[in-house]
Amino acid sequence: MARRRLPHFAFQYIFGGAEDEVTLAWNRRIFETLRFVPNTLVDTSKRSLAVPLMGAQIPLPLVIAPTGFNGLSWPGGDVALARAAAAAGIPFTLSTFSTSRIEEVARAGGRLWLQLYILRNRDIVNDLLERAVASGYETLVVTTDANVSSGREWDKRSYRAPGKLSLRCWLETLLHPGWIAQILQNGMPQIANVVDFIPPEQRSTVRRQLFIASQVQRDIKWDDIRVLRDMWKGKFLIKGILTSEDARRALEYGADGIVLTNHGGRQLETCVSPLEVLPEIVKEFREKMTLIVDSGFRRGGDVVKAMALGAHAVMIGRATLYGVAAAGEPGARHALQILNGEIDRVLGMLGRRSFAEVDERILFRA
Repeated sequence: MARRRLPHFAFQYIFGGAEDEVTLAWNRRIFETLRFVPNTLVDTSKRSLAVPLMGAQIPLPLVIAPTGFNGLSWPGGDVALARAAAAAGIPFTLSTFSTSRIEEVARAGGRLWLQLYILRNRDIVNDLLERAVASGYETLVVTTDANVSSGREWDKRSYRAPGKLSLRCWLETLLHPGWIAQILQNGMPQIANVVDFIPPEQRSTVRRQLFIASQVQRDIKWDDIRVLRDMWKGKFLIKGILTSEDARRALEYGADGIVLTNHGGRQLETCVSPLEVLPEIVKEFREKMTLIVDSGFRRGGDVVKAMALGAHAVMIGRATLYGVAAAGEPGARHALQILNGEIDRVLGMLGRRSFAEVDERILFRA
C-alpha cells in the first residue's frame, strides 16, 4: 500500500539501503538462520507481552525508532507515529531531522524520546535539548554511526542534484495525485526543529538540504558524548554500537543503555547484523545497561528471536513507516497491531506465557 501511494523517490527513501544493499538483505536473512524450538502441552491461554524498559513497564517490547523526513510519507507523519505509539503504550523516538516540531509531537502524549545527531552548530543542539526537556521528553538517543555520508546509490538515480528530482522521477510523481494533493494542501515538509537556524538566503529547497547536511559533525568522538551526558539529566542511550569495546566505553561515559544497529542497512555496506553480535554483548552488559536492537525487524517472530538472545526491547523503523505511508495514524496503529498479534501468537505456539520464560532455549541455529 505504501509503495502504491508514494512517488518512487519517497518510497525509495524508506525502503532503500546503501550501495548494493547487501547489508539491507542480510538484515532480513539473518532471521532465517534462527529457527524456533517450541514446547508443547503448556497452558498458554493467559499470556503477557509486557516488559520493563528504562524504568517503566511497557505492554510490548517495542520502541518506534527515529526516522527523518516523515512528512514525505504523510503530512504530520511524526505526530501520527507518536500518537500510534502512545495508543500502544510504547515509546516514540523523534528524529533530529523530523518534519514536526518537538512541541507539536509532545502534544501527542505518551513516552517521548529524542534522537540527536551531533551538529557543528552547538546552538542548535542546545536549543533542541532545552525544548525537549521543557516538553517532557524522557530519554536522549545519540546517533553515532552516521557522521560519514553513506553511498545510497538509489539517491543518485532519483536526483540530478541535491533537492532536484530527475526528469524521470518528476514524471513518475505525477502518477500519484493523492500524494501531490496532500503536498499542495500542506506544503513541502521542512526540517522543523532546525529551520529557524537556517540563514534566510539558504532557505530554498536545495540550499536548505545542503545546509542541513553540512551541519552534521564529521569528527564526533567520545569527548562529545561526555559533554552531552553532562548536559542531559534524563535517560541517555547511544545508538550505533556493535562491539563489546564500544559498549564498555558507553557504560564508562555514563550511558544508561545502547542501541545495537547497522542503521537499517543504510550506512556501512556488508556490515554485521546486530543479531550476530548481540549474544556476546548480552553476556557482559545485560545486567549493567539497557540493550535495544534494531535493523531488519519486520515480523513479530523477529522480535521474539531478539528477546530470546537477550535484548531488552526492539526498535521498529520501516515497519511502522510503511503503515504511516499507507494511511497516516490509522496505518501506523495497524502496523503495531499486526506486530502485537504476531508476537502474542508466536509466544503461545512456543509454549511461553511471558518474556520472562523466553531465552536461547527456544532457538536453533541453522
